[in-house]
Amino acid sequence: MTSDASRRGGQAADRSTEEPGRVPRSGFLLAIIMLLAIVGVAGFTSLGIWQIERRAWKLDLISRIDARIHAAAVPAPGPGAWPSIDAKSNEYERVAASGHFLNDRETLVTAVTGEGAGYWVLTPLKTRDGFIVLVNRGFVPPDRRDASSRAGGNIEGETTVTGLLRLTEPKGGFLRGNDISADRWFSRDVDAIAIKRGLDDYAPYFIDADATPNAGGFPVGGLTVISFPNNHLVYALTWFALAMMVAGAFIRFAQEEIRVRRAHAASGR
Repeated sequence: MTSDASRRGGQAADRSTEEPGRVPRSGFLLAIIMLLAIVGVAGFTSLGIWQIERRAWKLDLISRIDARIHAAAVPAPGPGAWPSIDAKSNEYERVAASGHFLNDRETLVTAVTGEGAGYWVLTPLKTRDGFIVLVNRGFVPPDRRDASSRAGGNIEGETTVTGLLRLTEPKGGFLRGNDISADRWFSRDVDAIAIKRGLDDYAPYFIDADATPNAGGFPVGGLTVISFPNNHLVYALTWFALAMMVAGAFIRFAQEEIRVRRAHAASGR
């Protein structure tokens, strides 16, 4: 008698702990929830794998760029090579060009650097080979905006420029649009600058001059920022963690559903 009463009391206690009116979910709803869980886990896992692949690509890019900037300078590409120039093969390649500057056609492009706010000085270089290449000679502060304030740095006669090949910066992305009519520049858009300055037979790239000092101290070259953020591993771990969270949540949901179904079956409802 005591044993039967204890069992009945225990069953009553178990029933009292059940959620009021809690019944097993329908098979259709369970299928939908399972499908969403599978899609979530698969999606987050795929994003994690993609970030791992991106990390490998970024590490290879950093390695290639590092090799280029420390390599011996090669001649700046001439007209025959222009159609094949691209970021993958040529960006940040160390190049050299000889010729004379067209100082009366320089362009000032707004810049923010480690030296402060000011301008990049882009000056056309008429090369020995006959074509023109824009050279970013370096940075000048606002009080050196006028070319006459840094006359000593305006090289006359033939010279050789060594620096890094950079691709044009057309309007778009994070760069503010140039006000060409007002001669206000915010990006180093080679085509727009060349047309504005009346240049012909110009290269589709520009050269960031190295840190070779200029007379009078300006422009200040060698300020090219080479930075490739590599947070892909953190992103990958985040996506994988989300995949595990979704899987864990579904497992807990499934365990609870099994418990409810067993309790429902035991109650005879």
